[in-house]
Amino acid sequence: MGIEFINVISVFVVLFAVIDITGGVPIIIDLKQKSGKIESGKATLVAFGIMLAFLFAGEKLLGLFGVDIASFAIAGAIVMFLMALEMIMGKDFFHYDTPGGASIVPIAFPLIAGAGTITSILSLASQYSTLEIAIAIVMNMIIVYIVLRMTKHVEKLLGEAGIFILRKIFGVVLLAISIKLFIANTGIQLPHAI
Repeated sequence: MGIEFINVISVFVVLFAVIDITGGVPIIIDLKQKSGKIESGKATLVAFGIMLAFLFAGEKLLGLFGVDIASFAIAGAIVMFLMALEMIMGKDFFHYDTPGGASIVPIAFPLIAGAGTITSILSLASQYSTLEIAIAIVMNMIIVYIVLRMTKHVEKLLGEAGIFILRKIFGVVLLAISIKLFIANTGIQLPHAI
């Protein structure tokens, strides 16, 4: 089974858009301030492991727990919803006193390797070879690691006021994304705006 470079790039672009690590920087900074530290390597490796597990085992892995993809997506949406409320309201729902702080939950999952990423990987597997997807995942994880390592510099550049503003704005964006993900996987039909 050969590797088509154009296919690797196509998968890379799709996953890069879904993971949206650069858009998640304000969320990561917020989590870092609450938990004290983010272990970039640990978060990247755990997210990478989750993605590979779903690439190779996918629906069977969820089936072991009697969970379908839609239910998994809804669970991820609820976690993201609560994270968004934290950012908007300044209230803490999660406690980051575990070793590694927020590195595993919610950064590795659901922020990086969330329901959208996992669903995308499962969908891409029907069009591209496993090796092409694996290479694209590795490429994305390199970028994720670099971005996680650079948040300290971004934090210094923005300052306290800039971080506060971005936290509120991206909190609303994250809230909207979580609601969209929830609605898409529950089948709820909302009336169209007038």
